[in-house]
Amino acid sequence: MANTAAAAAATAEGIDPRSGYCAATRTFHSLRSASTGALPPESLPVTAAAYAFSLLASPLPDRPALVDAATGIAVSYPSFLAAVRSLAGGLWSSLGLRPGDVALVVAPSRLDVPVLHFALMSIGAVVSPANPASTPEEYAHQVALSRPVVAFAAPEVAAKLPGHLRCVVLGSDAYTRLASAGAGSAPPPVAVKQSDTAAVLYSSGTTGRVKAVAITHRNLIALICAHAENRERVAAEATEAGEEPPPPAVTLLPLPLFHVFGFMMVLRSVSMGETAVLMERFDFGAALRAIERYRATLLPAAPPVLVAMIKSEEARRRDLSSLLVIGVGGAPLGREVAERFVAVFPNVQIVQGYGLTESSGSVASTVGPEESKAYGSVGKLASHLQAKIVDPSTGEALGPGQRGELWVRGPLVMKGYVGDDKATAETVDSEGWLKTGDLCYFNEDGFLYIVDRLKELIKYKGYQVPPAELEHILQSHPEIADAAVIGYPDEDAGQLPMAFIVRQPGSNLTGQQVMDYVAKHVAPYKKVRRVAFVNAITKSPAGKILRRELVQQAMSMGASKL
Repeated sequence: MANTAAAAAATAEGIDPRSGYCAATRTFHSLRSASTGALPPESLPVTAAAYAFSLLASPLPDRPALVDAATGIAVSYPSFLAAVRSLAGGLWSSLGLRPGDVALVVAPSRLDVPVLHFALMSIGAVVSPANPASTPEEYAHQVALSRPVVAFAAPEVAAKLPGHLRCVVLGSDAYTRLASAGAGSAPPPVAVKQSDTAAVLYSSGTTGRVKAVAITHRNLIALICAHAENRERVAAEATEAGEEPPPPAVTLLPLPLFHVFGFMMVLRSVSMGETAVLMERFDFGAALRAIERYRATLLPAAPPVLVAMIKSEEARRRDLSSLLVIGVGGAPLGREVAERFVAVFPNVQIVQGYGLTESSGSVASTVGPEESKAYGSVGKLASHLQAKIVDPSTGEALGPGQRGELWVRGPLVMKGYVGDDKATAETVDSEGWLKTGDLCYFNEDGFLYIVDRLKELIKYKGYQVPPAELEHILQSHPEIADAAVIGYPDEDAGQLPMAFIVRQPGSNLTGQQVMDYVAKHVAPYKKVRRVAFVNAITKSPAGKILRRELVQQAMSMGASKL
């Protein structure tokens, strides 16, 4: 019904009900909803945490909110809400946090992390989750950007944080006192605008340095609404087909909660009254055992996980019959891998999605069994979004079937990059269009296809690795005259960071020495994993590295020469 209403409204506005394209404005529109009626009024003061909790049924769901995959410890919804309220009181009264204060959170995916995220957001403080595998110099850069007043860190990470930053160690006596300090007294109600920043997430820019992305409460509320509408659509389609609507999801989350994908999946799960099973780190065998043990129905994953499942004998041996959906994000999934996966696991639906940290993790996705068969596509535009396909050389907006840079606009687009007005202005124009840097096209049915990345980021197991950052490190080595880094295609990881090195005259530098040098300066996922020595780096007359030619050169060399 919703789709029919959306199509009728679209036709009335000169929008093609199939593709969502308006020829008059050269803009693609979401056909997911007829209007923005599902979003609360923008003027209403509400935090994303309060909005998520407002959607929970009364009485509260009788299933766990969170489960620790390793131990089986479960947190019920009443316990989760009580823990959030108590910690929020402690953060307010004992720690003195106030709306707008930024808190750095550096920890693996443990049960107390979602509690902390929701508690911070509920008092208007800004949650800023960072990778626990980062180096001290990476933390120093992140802290300089987001300017946190306090850090909450796992014991094994605390020593790597800048010395001047106040730090509360998770699990310590001080944290336990804080978590129970507000049990008797909730913090006073705070008037937080939806336009206020709720979270600062770190995203790799193409300039070689990490950027701090400001996500507002409005962004998160729009995301929650989009997920709720998608669930209603799937339920309605099932009812129309005479089938039972799917049960509330049990989501296995092998994703880090500092990554936009993991951060948003917990928000989605809680707002829908579902269960999230947390894994501290991804381990393929442990993930299969967790699906079996906890009867997981939804697994968000990057494409390498599907490749591993296709090849795995253990995946065939395990009872994975509960698994209904794999939600693929983080990197494009090829048609061939999707078809091979469905041949092995015919009862598992592949839901593909596409988003950026700068779009609160969502731009498009497939919804329901029919759309999920559009292998190779990342689905249709999310609720309340508009898009343009822009010719990178002329700036002209293009129609269906034509390739260009994807621009998106709507309530999911970030507030901006913290402390970097120049980068914000380059990425989001004066009319609110976010330039994704990805080469894409929409087909006649409104399905979005990602062709290539304009912005040259390497996608290693779903993580973004900026080549310029690694090149900067390599070029600081005294025996390296020049360097370039590319993504070398790899079935399991997506892409491997590969360095082309020009040695200084007389140097006998080895590939292993190059890899070890980079590894000292970066988080593990950014390591250089292949090295080729060359006489010169292929560049344009203007001095720009011609990465595509280097990729072809790497492929023609073959593994034996590397």
